[in-house]
Amino acid sequence: MSKIAIIAGAGPAGLTAAYDLLKRTDVHPIVLESTQAIGGIAQTFNYKGNRIDIGGHRFFSKSKRVMDWWFNILPHQGAPAADSIEKGHEIDYAAEVIVEFLCKECASGHEELRVTKPAPDPEKEDQVMLQRPRLSRIYFRRNFFPYPIGITLTVARRLGIVNTCLIGFSYIKAHLFPLKDESFLDAFFVNRFGRRLYETFFRDYTEKVWGVPCAQIRADWGAQRIKGLSLKRAVFHAVKDLLTSDFAKAQVERETSLITRFFYPKFGPGQMWETVTDQVRSCGGEVRMGRRVVGVRWESVPGSGFPVQDVQNKEQETRNSQITSVTIENSDTGETEELPCDYFFSTMPVRHLIGMMHPKPDDRVCEVAEGLIYRDFLTVGLLLKKLHVEEKGKKAAADVPDNWIYIQDGGVHVGRIQIFNNWSPYMVADRKNSIWIGLEYFVNEGDKIWVMPDKELIALGIAEMEKIGFARKADILDACVLRMPKAYPAYFGSYNQLDVVRDFTVQFSNLFLIGRNGMHRYNNQDHSMLTAMTAVDNIVAGITDHRNIWDVNVEPTYHEEKEQSEVDVEARKRAV
Repeated sequence: MSKIAIIAGAGPAGLTAAYDLLKRTDVHPIVLESTQAIGGIAQTFNYKGNRIDIGGHRFFSKSKRVMDWWFNILPHQGAPAADSIEKGHEIDYAAEVIVEFLCKECASGHEELRVTKPAPDPEKEDQVMLQRPRLSRIYFRRNFFPYPIGITLTVARRLGIVNTCLIGFSYIKAHLFPLKDESFLDAFFVNRFGRRLYETFFRDYTEKVWGVPCAQIRADWGAQRIKGLSLKRAVFHAVKDLLTSDFAKAQVERETSLITRFFYPKFGPGQMWETVTDQVRSCGGEVRMGRRVVGVRWESVPGSGFPVQDVQNKEQETRNSQITSVTIENSDTGETEELPCDYFFSTMPVRHLIGMMHPKPDDRVCEVAEGLIYRDFLTVGLLLKKLHVEEKGKKAAADVPDNWIYIQDGGVHVGRIQIFNNWSPYMVADRKNSIWIGLEYFVNEGDKIWVMPDKELIALGIAEMEKIGFARKADILDACVLRMPKAYPAYFGSYNQLDVVRDFTVQFSNLFLIGRNGMHRYNNQDHSMLTAMTAVDNIVAGITDHRNIWDVNVEPTYHEEKEQSEVDVEARKRAV
């Protein structure tokens, strides 16, 4: 019999692991998902034909390996989408695509596993990746500002000339006299943008997202999310775009936060992972829904394996630990069963994993795991006849071109607004006669907003839209609420001691912590996938020391490395 890999979680990391195991090994993957939704935070929630993307997922990576993987599942479009011509989108259409199927069962009637075919037309086919323009702005005091923020004449006029000059002086001061201790997020922002710009555009919004002062959040979060970004670079790229029309070259030379176009599945990010799930099942893998991992049994054999640090005795010893079985619970019936396994991939929150291990890990490991904190997330979906965006000095707009908008105003709880029409026209049931938006709230599970009844949450959302001058109650057609627990691993609590948990888990030769919650790291979707790919690489190569998984997305120049930047539009046209 083939070896068995138990994979906890049917999100990007878990499903990537299952797919790559089937493609590259004889290991049989069993994916266990506690909910009834595929994709984790990258799922697409369908409400009466109107689809919600939880948090917004741009499909762009400086990793060619990830880009090729995505396009092999959903090929690049070869014809305009429903709104491309009317909105004047500049799209690099593919002519032909090459798709390698995982097995004959998912080859859609093709005799060969490697197929060359015309690039799909999104108006006629569903299995397609769209190219979309990217626009994100800040909405503050009924004015729009660019995101990432850059100082232009328009921005200076909206901020006021005096305020703009003070921002400039503050920026110069920060670079002449930078704060020496950059352990926390406030110093990280001040050193890159100056104190005045930080207090204007970064402090209040960041604290709205995390619920704690920036002085309590480790700077690691800023280093991962806006790697290499600065006011100087933002202005540089804005000027450069005016001087070049070479999109492909511009894309690979800029940080991910600054890209101007991205790719997106026709029906949202969940379509990618639903398609992967179908292929995994067709090729013999298992994806079991409503199955929760409730126990992880392991054993340790001192005197074999490789050296690890004993967190209790602070001494080096040689140990080879193995996960031997996993206990799962049926979410509907409560029935449990124990499954033996040869490998265990965990995308569960670290706190949950450590808490269910038998025998119980050292007290220090448990203490650190228990101290890890998560930020939760909910979306209020509003279907409207039209928007009513009251930008100063302009007539109220019935529509805006943004993918998402950051709400800087401190007088409302909403943190960000997504306009799903602009992500993909196919996200909206009746796109010609309605606007479908998502109001995003950053909350803690169990707090006042989290437990608020849906009807009251919808009323709150509508009231806040009217307060900031973004929409009117009279234009509301329908609404819904979607909650997502543990959406964001927090960079406070016991986060600065996470290495204690890491050092404990890497002693297991068959345990792989992957993905965002699996590693308690604010990974993007591509980084989560790369952790899964690296884990499978280790299995193929017979590597039992999995520290290399923790190296994904920690290098300061990750997004600028030449090897990761070889994403060429013409190459995608020829072969996806």
